[in-house]
Amino acid sequence: MRNSILHFDLDTFFVSCERLIDSRLQNRPLLVGGTGDRGVVAACSYETRVFGVHSGMSMKVARRLCPEAVVIKGNSGIYSKYSHLVTDIVKESVPVFEKASVDEFYADLTGMDKFHGCYKYASELRQKIIKESGLPISFGLSENKIVSKVATGEAKPNNQLKIDSGYEKSFLAPLSIRKIPSVGAKTYQILRNLGVDKVSVVQQMPLDMMISALGANGRTIWKRANGIDNPPLIPYHERKSISTERTFTKDTINMKQLRTTIFAMAENLAFQLRRGNKLASTISVKIRYSDFNTYSKQIKIPYTSADHIIIPKALELFEKLHQRRLLIRLVGVKINDIVSGNYQIHLFDDTEDMINLYSAMDTIRDRYGELSIMRASSMGAKTIGRFQNPFNGEPPVLLAHRKQ
Repeated sequence: MRNSILHFDLDTFFVSCERLIDSRLQNRPLLVGGTGDRGVVAACSYETRVFGVHSGMSMKVARRLCPEAVVIKGNSGIYSKYSHLVTDIVKESVPVFEKASVDEFYADLTGMDKFHGCYKYASELRQKIIKESGLPISFGLSENKIVSKVATGEAKPNNQLKIDSGYEKSFLAPLSIRKIPSVGAKTYQILRNLGVDKVSVVQQMPLDMMISALGANGRTIWKRANGIDNPPLIPYHERKSISTERTFTKDTINMKQLRTTIFAMAENLAFQLRRGNKLASTISVKIRYSDFNTYSKQIKIPYTSADHIIIPKALELFEKLHQRRLLIRLVGVKINDIVSGNYQIHLFDDTEDMINLYSAMDTIRDRYGELSIMRASSMGAKTIGRFQNPFNGEPPVLLAHRKQ
């Protein structure tokens, strides 16, 4: 039995959500992302792309390229709402699916040809999503995830494309090598230096040559270029780390502000662990200076989810890491090596009052939101929060005004 793997992608998702809310934005050039000079374009409409604008670009540059564009900061809560709406439609319509990101889905329709016809069923499902959500969506259908994803990109905007069995290689051959997933800017430059610009060139290259040039990634790219890489669908995403970071509007050396931000980040991450019944054993802190040099330091700790352990360790790492007399552009805190488990009471350091305090604060946060209660030391960084459980099995939601 041949596989039938469907790939859905909501077209310019953030832009489409904004237009759904405000019809005046239809057919106008639109940028969603950070509104300041430090902002990054999280999403851009097709009208802006003819000017060279693309996601991930500095908002300052994007405004210069397309000065008539409307700039919107974006609202991750709205995007999460529509993402969950589409997720529910997909979930009830297919036997197995993977939510790869906030706006991207895979579904395994293998065996449904016997009853429905996979392409017909996928087409009907696409129309159902468009009708019930109001959002444009494209899909690609083939025997594997990679070809289906590339097919979706070729089908856009708001269209669909099926690649029949046996035609994967010929479909991929004329495309730019940049269309292959996992070929980033650095890999593309290496391949261009080798004279590779089209997928067809990789298809003609020996596997050993690709491995010699790119290592293990060369094998993956070669298999994907030949349409034979077939990674499995992952219905559930098990998080092994959670992190948060903050790029300041203006580079700073205000130590009170920096410590407050680190404190608030560590406090929020500890709450996320407790909310998900998780424990962690590694904490790391990151600093990016105004010259864009980035440094990080980590430390191992006993498995815990307690504020009074995680927060001091994060602040201690920051003090050890901060050694340059330069303005700081970004700070971040990350928690690794996460396992399932409830907080273990320490016989000598913990008190009943402390355990009850954690329980009370977490109850208030669960009921009224993450920012409803916090320590006084976090007050200067009150906007730090996640607004969803990071351990719910879904991929992280992109915050539209930040570069992730």
